[in-house]
Formats: sequence, C-alpha cells, structure tokens
Amino acid sequence: MDFIYADKRIAVCIKPSGVLSTDEPGGMPELIRKALGTPCCRSVHRLDRVVSGLMVYALSARAASILSEEIRKNEFTKEYLAVIHGTPDSPEGEMRDYLSRDPKEKKTFVAPGPGKDAREAVLSYSVLASENDLSLVRIKLITGRTHQIRAQFSSRALPLVGDRKYSSLDDGCPIALWSYRLAFTHPESGEKTEFRKTPPPEGPWALFEDALSKL
Repeated sequence: MDFIYADKRIAVCIKPSGVLSTDEPGGMPELIRKALGTPCCRSVHRLDRVVSGLMVYALSARAASILSEEIRKNEFTKEYLAVIHGTPDSPEGEMRDYLSRDPKEKKTFVAPGPGKDAREAVLSYSVLASENDLSLVRIKLITGRTHQIRAQFSSRALPLVGDRKYSSLDDGCPIALWSYRLAFTHPESGEKTEFRKTPPPEGPWALFEDALSKL
C-alpha cells in the first residue's frame, strides 16, 4: 500500500490500476484494514477499476458520514490528469452533457437531452501540453457520474489513451487517467486539507514529464 497520509480518521493512498476501490474481497478497504490494523475503513468516493491515483478513505463511521456529506454538497474537490488523443478546440473550457448508462454493455453514453435515465454531467478542463497528437489535460469534476470523463471526452472524438472500453485505438498501455488532487475539510479538525500526486513518468505520461513536474 502506498500511503500518502494517515491518521485515526482518514487514510489517503494511491489506488493501483486493477484494484477495486469499493469494499469487496481484495478491494482497497480490505487492503487498508490489513495494512493499518484498523477495524473500520469505508469508501466515500470511487475510481474505476482500471484507473489509478489518489483516494481518501474514512477510518470511522462518523468520518465517512462527514466526507459523504461534503461530496453531496459539492464541497469535495476531485481533479484528474489524462492523456487524450487529439487536442480540444479550446485550451480550456467546460463539458456539459446528459449521460445515460447501458447496464448490459456496462457503458455510459451521451444522451440527446434530459430524460428518465439521463443525468446531467459537468466537468471543466485545461490543456497543459500537447505532443505527437496527444494532449495532457487537467480535469475538475463538477458532477461524479460513472465513466463520466471517459464518456464525455470520447464523445468529442478525444478518447483517453489506453481506454479499451471507449476507444477503438490500440494504444498498448493502461488507461492514462489519474486521480491527481483531492481537497476537502478534515472530518475531525475541520481544517481545509489538500493532497496532490502526479503519475509516475511511464507510458504516455513520460511524454509530458516537464509539464507534470510544474504541477
């Protein structure tokens, strides 16, 4: 386990690709309980199994309740880094769509408008660098829909590098999506708390090592 920070209320760590973020056998909460010897570890937000990066876990029921309420009120900030194919028309902007979910295909799609099964999805982004028809983008989630980043970018012909579900391109590498920054109010001290961690300079991330070093 790669811990960034831990106290008696929260644990901040790096979730590896391929590991479930939720409390299932072999998932992150189980691994954290074993690593820290704590009886309680609850997930308050999620990452797709294939996605890596920063996550915070609650080590008490009260901490879980407080953090979950922050997320519900949009007081919990989540920012990501991604490497995408192509370059957006604008170097920074907002993506606003209605997303629907196909449970059989386990995929999220952009819907033509609001509906019974279509929920609004909003994110903002900025392009940090471009190289070899690839772009490094920084993304702030305003809403937290399943596969939101992957679906919204792919719908604009800007699929994430390594995304086998939403791209037809064979990049031969894991998905280039990384949970980079978390900011929230600590559930016990009440202080504003922030954690940042850039991805290791491997695969497509290595093309943007200079830009990543400035974050």
